[in-house]
Amino acid sequence: MANKKVFDVRLLRRLFSFARPYKRSFYGSITMTVLLAILSPVRPYLIQLTVDKYIANQWIQALITVSIIQVGLLLLETVVRFLFSYLTNWLGQSVIKDLRVTVYKKISHLNLAFFDKTPIGTLTTRTINDIEAINDIFSEGLISIIADVLMIVAILAVMLVQDWRLTLISLSPFPLLILATYIFKESVNKSFYQVRNAVAALNAFVQEHITGMVVVQAFSGEKRESVKFKKINREHRTANIDAIFAYSVFFPVVEIILASSLGLMVWYGANQVLNYQVTQGVMIAFIMYLNMLFRPLRVLADKFNTLQMGMVACERVFKVLDSDEYLPDTGTLTAQNLQGAITFEHVSFAYKADDYVLKNISFEVKPGDTVAIVGHTGSGKTTMISILNRLYDVQQGHILLDGKNIRDYKLSEVRSRIGVVLQDVFLFAGSIYENITLRNPAITREMVENAARLIGMHEFITQLPGGFDYAVMERGSTLSLGQRQLISFVRALLYNPAILILDEATSSVDTESEMLIQHAIDKLISDRTAIVIAHRLSTISKADKIIVLDKGEIKEMGTHEELLKKEGFYFKLHSMQFKKVADKI
Repeated sequence: MANKKVFDVRLLRRLFSFARPYKRSFYGSITMTVLLAILSPVRPYLIQLTVDKYIANQWIQALITVSIIQVGLLLLETVVRFLFSYLTNWLGQSVIKDLRVTVYKKISHLNLAFFDKTPIGTLTTRTINDIEAINDIFSEGLISIIADVLMIVAILAVMLVQDWRLTLISLSPFPLLILATYIFKESVNKSFYQVRNAVAALNAFVQEHITGMVVVQAFSGEKRESVKFKKINREHRTANIDAIFAYSVFFPVVEIILASSLGLMVWYGANQVLNYQVTQGVMIAFIMYLNMLFRPLRVLADKFNTLQMGMVACERVFKVLDSDEYLPDTGTLTAQNLQGAITFEHVSFAYKADDYVLKNISFEVKPGDTVAIVGHTGSGKTTMISILNRLYDVQQGHILLDGKNIRDYKLSEVRSRIGVVLQDVFLFAGSIYENITLRNPAITREMVENAARLIGMHEFITQLPGGFDYAVMERGSTLSLGQRQLISFVRALLYNPAILILDEATSSVDTESEMLIQHAIDKLISDRTAIVIAHRLSTISKADKIIVLDKGEIKEMGTHEELLKKEGFYFKLHSMQFKKVADKI
């Protein structure tokens, strides 16, 4: 499996397609590779000539000339090595920059069903660690391996031309080197697989538990989670130590084999020198050739492993890019003039096949009406607004906007005309102004301030240090739940949606915040269609229509007064809630 990954031509061809915009750098690095292979055996050969001819015959002028040439060659080789290293690394960084943007765009367009089953830490690993490993294919992998192989071939060719017998004697320990290299490659490759898996597990665990640290601490779970983390971290350490052990064994073995080659070469070559069959210059050149030969051989197996792990990372990244878990965006209609009429026609939806969360839902909403959806936890209220916003596609039935199938609209058009205020408001790290505008350049500060005044949030924001430029911590942890809700209301108002969805917008807030939020809701739902989901029935009693859900089915539908008269599901919910309030009082 591993060897197949290294020489997976399909993957390499696809990866190198990202290098097309940088073909000059690619061809430049290949040119430097060929130059290095040509230049490598030249200096030892010049030293051989110097010893055998110029020093032996005391040709001082020729000796000075060849010395200057050698210095020039050394400088040239240094420049070529610099260009090779710089170009390959520049090429790798440029490719992974484009690839990372491509992966991020792909992830941002995948549907929510993908994120429901994929840990965020795993996607973080794909976007950062795996793509960084792909960079090694360019900087330390394929191109570098080609350079080393060309150098080895060039040096071997020169050695065989110089003295094939001395070459074969010198390289007689090579089978041991090949065996050691194979064992090292397999051992390190296995360790690297374990390291990659451990890194993904670490990322997933740390991201999940830092995000949910409130829950961990609230339930005194620090020690239990610490034990889990130690286990994952121990596996990561063990995998790395296995790789370190392989390196610690391999490199001394290579040195011993090199020493054996040099010893055999000196033993055989000395006899040949004494018999005047080999010159002293050839002996000196061969010592240099062997050192130059073993230098790339020391790291060749390591580079193969680097290439191998890069290919594994490449396969994982392309697996994300090849994911077809996105909503088809084949619609052509625009929604600029959307009036806000909503129709559900026998809609059924399941997150998992045949496990329907919504069952045969049908209702109509007129433009400008306010519809409230109530029901016990798990009845399908949030799912209903998720499919209305096309975060998921329904399996059965149709959803119509202004009488047209929601799939006939462009996806971006639908979402731009539907505003959503969730129960758990997500705020990004940045200023309040950036969180309200979501960095939309079309929204001016004046528009933001006017919207904040209308919602009743302007005074609070201006009292913060920096006002609208106040730095919000990640997820808005420095603001109360009610304040975060009001900021999301300002955001929704600025985008001026035709349809507004309020999901549990007044749950879990104090009475004062609820009054502010209720005022904001009144402003928001004015002259637009509104879907309101709330546990507190007092906040939806003025709705034009109330839909009562239970286990994914509509049990009742009507106004507040109509449903109370029926003394059915809604009546029971209403009675239970007001009984709880009375008991508290």
